[in-house]
Amino acid sequence: MEFVQLRQLDAIARAGTISAAADELHTSQPSVSRSMRALERELGCELFERTRNHVELNEAGRLALRHARAILAEERRMRDAFDELTRRSRTIAIASVAPAPVWRLTERVTERFPGTILTSELLDDEQEVERRLFARSADLAITRRPMGLPNVTCAPLMVENLSVFVPRDDELAGRTSVRFSELDGRTFLMNAEVGFWGDVVRAAMPSARFIEQTDSLVLSQLIRSSDLLGFITDVTGPQHADERRVRVPIQDADAHATFYVVALLDAPDAVAQIVDLVRN
Repeated sequence: MEFVQLRQLDAIARAGTISAAADELHTSQPSVSRSMRALERELGCELFERTRNHVELNEAGRLALRHARAILAEERRMRDAFDELTRRSRTIAIASVAPAPVWRLTERVTERFPGTILTSELLDDEQEVERRLFARSADLAITRRPMGLPNVTCAPLMVENLSVFVPRDDELAGRTSVRFSELDGRTFLMNAEVGFWGDVVRAAMPSARFIEQTDSLVLSQLIRSSDLLGFITDVTGPQHADERRVRVPIQDADAHATFYVVALLDAPDAVAQIVDLVRN
């Protein structure tokens, strides 16, 4: 007994004729007829009352149909369950301390593993990112510090360097670099969703004023139309190109961040493959 025979039996019951069932299943009438004869021989009884232009299930056929539909329904549930398992295994949750490494990782993963879906959550707190990983609410963690624990695997992903974004007529525009201490006291436009970078600049410049925007389009418009300073990195730079402004690198060590991708050693294969991709 094969699934194809059960599907044919169901189609005949619904369509009323073998010919109509064959059309529905995109096969030939003789093929369906032979298949039903084989099923009858296997079950040891006839399943149909046959006339010249019509077939109708007899009592044995109706019994066979009930079981066939139950088996087919169970098959569909099994396929749906495995489809969901496959979907979950291709969806990777990331907890990250900054947006830029997520962009970089997403670009590499989608190129190497088409169909993989990455979801991300941005967190300011490094310890919270690690907690999400160990609580298994995140498959991957992106942190600023390498982890050497025996139950994790860790690989360096990228370095991001912070610069101040200044109008060309600003006194800083001609500088090759600048320090946070020289910027303290100024007013800055800043994306509210920059992860840990927000804490870095607030701690480094306690007397500065920060005007935060959650809408990146509004932030870009404000940067173009005002003479306030902003921030830019070597990753976010292409998104905020503006011929009226120049970037001036910030020298301080805190303005340079190395990011690491971390996963548990017993993570699913799809997650381990991403760490291997980053490492190689």
